[in-house]
Amino acid sequence: MNTDKIYAEAIVNEYSKKSASKVVALRKLDRKAKLPAQIFTYTFGILCALIAGTGMCLSMGVIGSGTTVFMVFGIIVGIVGFVGMTVNYPIYKQILQKSKEKYAGDIIRLATEIAGEDN
Repeated sequence: MNTDKIYAEAIVNEYSKKSASKVVALRKLDRKAKLPAQIFTYTFGILCALIAGTGMCLSMGVIGSGTTVFMVFGIIVGIVGFVGMTVNYPIYKQILQKSKEKYAGDIIRLATEIAGEDN
């Protein structure tokens, strides 16, 4: 096995001009269909985790005055954050399904064209 030849081919492929193929277009469509759901779920999940953490800090007296009022408020805030984290995945699935339905026609058409060329 000639590793120099393989390395040289990899470098040539890296610097050569790429032609837009149907497979690349299919990958872009797939990414475009999944991106809104991913952006939402990461943003919402991080926000809910921060809310839950703030609630835990309030309830344990790390922030706030450590009184009973802050503890109860912290528990409520923490529960809101945990509920948000719990519903994050079902919301993600719903957004992803709607987005897939939006791009399904184009993706299926392009995929059948690609599959037809291979035969």
